[in-house]
Amino acid sequence: MHSKHSLHPRARVPRVAGGSDKKLQDDLKESGNIPVHIAIIMDGNGRWAKSRGLPRIAGHKEGVESVRDTVEACGQIGVKYLTLYAFSTENWKRPHEEVSMLMRLLMRALRDETDRLHQNNVRVQAIGEISSLPREVQDELLDAIEKTKTNTGLNLFLALSYSGRWDLTGAVRGIAAEVLEGKITPEEIDEPLISRHLSTANVSDPDLLIRTSGELRISNFLLWQLAYSEIYISDCFWPDFRRNELYNAIADYQRRERRFGMVSEQLQKGKRRGNFVDRFLKNVSG
Repeated sequence: MHSKHSLHPRARVPRVAGGSDKKLQDDLKESGNIPVHIAIIMDGNGRWAKSRGLPRIAGHKEGVESVRDTVEACGQIGVKYLTLYAFSTENWKRPHEEVSMLMRLLMRALRDETDRLHQNNVRVQAIGEISSLPREVQDELLDAIEKTKTNTGLNLFLALSYSGRWDLTGAVRGIAAEVLEGKITPEEIDEPLISRHLSTANVSDPDLLIRTSGELRISNFLLWQLAYSEIYISDCFWPDFRRNELYNAIADYQRRERRFGMVSEQLQKGKRRGNFVDRFLKNVSG
């Protein structure tokens, strides 16, 4: 474990938005609910670079800037969980040279960004087959997790060497082992039990999934957890994605009616009942 990070916990002063950005954030908070959990498929780095006549790694490097701005903005507006699809299980199939560069870039980003994340009260966590990552990347990742483990702001989940099918396979294996050991019966297997065996156990499912580059698929990402997530497709490539596009996605999310299998009339009835209860409690307490 490295000990290079020396920022004292009491020195943490999260950066706050200012000027026109602060107004945009305030408007979002007033116009509706801020998603508790946002998941993002960061797509289009290679195509961004190609469109500019640059090597693919240039797109990945610029994508780090998008991550920095998005993480900061999510923390400022009150998002509780942000899950970034940073490297999928399928990405190992890419050319060896590109994978090696991605691993070096990931290691450098973790090394350079941990103090900033810590200062902004962000807690870093990871999901995926972490043991498959190069040892030096694992060390940097574990260092970031350890450094930020007591932070109470945004929970940043990095999905690394992750796939939804890998996640579900692991859950099935864990449940099967418990059945064999006699800890549970097959009849006791239900949705909450399966959720508890996933890598995202104890984390609410994403309210909003954002995918960049205009692609219309979820690419083996959080297959179980995205069952009722609202999906926002951004046409911009990930290196062009900044907080204003994040705000657009959240504003679009706020305009939607999340029915979870019900009809609109049921939701409206529930809202009216909730408003009545709120008024009643307010009168009693007043």
